[in-house]
Amino acid sequence: MIDEHERAVALRYHPEQGELPTVTAKGRGAIAAQIKAIAAAEGIPLEKDADLVAVLDKLDIGSPIPTVAFAAVAEILAQLYRANAAVAASGGAPRS
Repeated sequence: MIDEHERAVALRYHPEQGELPTVTAKGRGAIAAQIKAIAAAEGIPLEKDADLVAVLDKLDIGSPIPTVAFAAVAEILAQLYRANAAVAASGGAPRS
């Protein structure tokens, strides 16, 4: 059963391009479940933060994150970078 109130937002970030993270997908219910399933299948970590999703869900696809979301997104990116470093140190491939 899919929770129709469930929401998901996907971000893309390319620091080498000097751009802010941008919203690449968002949705509720079945769309949110599909976003999460694709992320899981691709090995992309999922982070649950209802407050952050509420802010990002208001943005259009392709929009950069707003300044109010910088700290929360930076914390998630830092966790991802640490995980990638640990995987690389063990000889594995980093996550997207």
